Amino acid sequence: MEFSDLSEYFRGNFSLRGELGAGVSVWKDGEEILGISDGWRDRERSDQWSKRTLAPVYSATKGPASATLLHVLDQHGLTAETPVGEVWSAFPLPAVSFAEMLSHQCGLAALDETADVFDHMAVIAAVEKQKPEWEPGVGHGYHPRTFGFLLDECVRRLDGRSLGKVWNEDVAIPAGIDFWIGLPESEWGRVAKLVPGRAKASSFEQGFYESFSTPGSLTRRAFSSPRGLHAIAEMNASKAWAAGFPAMGGVGTAEGLAKFYQIAIGAMAGPFSETVMKALAGLQVSGPDKVLLRETAFTCGFQKDPVDEAGRKKRQLYGKSTQAFGHPGAGGSHGFGDPESGLSFAYVMNQMELSVMPGERCMGLVERLP
Repeated sequence: MEFSDLSEYFRGNFSLRGELGAGVSVWKDGEEILGISDGWRDRERSDQWSKRTLAPVYSATKGPASATLLHVLDQHGLTAETPVGEVWSAFPLPAVSFAEMLSHQCGLAALDETADVFDHMAVIAAVEKQKPEWEPGVGHGYHPRTFGFLLDECVRRLDGRSLGKVWNEDVAIPAGIDFWIGLPESEWGRVAKLVPGRAKASSFEQGFYESFSTPGSLTRRAFSSPRGLHAIAEMNASKAWAAGFPAMGGVGTAEGLAKFYQIAIGAMAGPFSETVMKALAGLQVSGPDKVLLRETAFTCGFQKDPVDEAGRKKRQLYGKSTQAFGHPGAGGSHGFGDPESGLSFAYVMNQMELSVMPGERCMGLVERLP
């Protein structure tokens, strides 16, 4: 399979598009068919980026985290259609299904009560007191930060371990996936340091950024609660890597993230049952997003590209196939898999872009996939 155009574009990211350090990995039918790493792990350009370099990927963590919850449910004889209240009786919407929760339909994207991101119990107490922003069944809105706490609490109640521990111990390590939700100290020396992106004047003309900059807006509140870990410097600290936040705390290589998606699409053997695999890929909701202020489509924890009435993709963040699903991370990281072709893709980097969706450095690579 020819990847010369993709490889050339990747190299051009460094000379033409401000890349600092990055890795890209493409897999097909259980094998890595392209893996490139280049650049630097730090702003000072003193540590070279290698294939084993780990990068914080923010919300690209949500895919592995969602698969972990679905796996734990399955292990306990439950499904995505089980009401959340059967596991978490004090959940504000006990009749809502796990599928609805995982597809951002619960209206719990923002918290009125202040809680620190490192205080799990305080965040859960705030969630239990929270009045939903909308009623289930009348729309959806991305839960950028609370999402991880919703999943983690359910896993803790069912398994007794945190979601990160279950992922690391039951999924990632046995499968040889170099992607961590709760990074052990032995791996801290491999992590690249993130560098903040620079704002472009045109960015603030878009609806999302205008709302994000407006105090009191749902978008601003959703990206601000629970409080903490808003600065890049905080995400460059080992405390953040080790905490294992399922919504935004994953740390991994491009190879590791792409390998996860091989398992998620069934191109490699893994721990997930057929029931779990269907939930990973099956569309749950599509339409205007009350938080991101653009059209989004979600499965149980993953994004898909929205389609028009004729079934044609409206954009191609996840490649050409309508079957593909995955999740991006703030600043530019990205990962997805396509059950139709057997391909999976991941891109991680440390020079961030001011975006919650993949930017030109990543999308140029996606556009050059076969």
